[in-house]
Amino acid sequence: MNEVLYPLAVIAVVALVTWMLRAFPFLLFGNRPLPKVILYLGKVLPPAIMTVLVIYCLRDISFSQPPYGIPEIVACVVVAALQIIRRNMYLSIIVGTICYMIMIRVV
Repeated sequence: MNEVLYPLAVIAVVALVTWMLRAFPFLLFGNRPLPKVILYLGKVLPPAIMTVLVIYCLRDISFSQPPYGIPEIVACVVVAALQIIRRNMYLSIIVGTICYMIMIRVV
């Protein structure tokens, strides 16, 4: 019985915490205008976080031994090109991931 209830309890807690985190800003600010600090953070944090994630993901590339970082570089170029051409985040992420997975198996 525990093997059924435990996963359901975990899912319920995760769902509740997610809902509370999503509702918190609306409860805090309501219909009032957002403070300038929050508006500023909303503009600068997403690009900063993406930059940190890209650096974190690419930090262990070894250009001195095979495959010389080719899969990572090709996947990054594919993601950047798709994002420039199509402007679809989901398409860029999915195709970039597929490209990377194929490249690490082939190269």
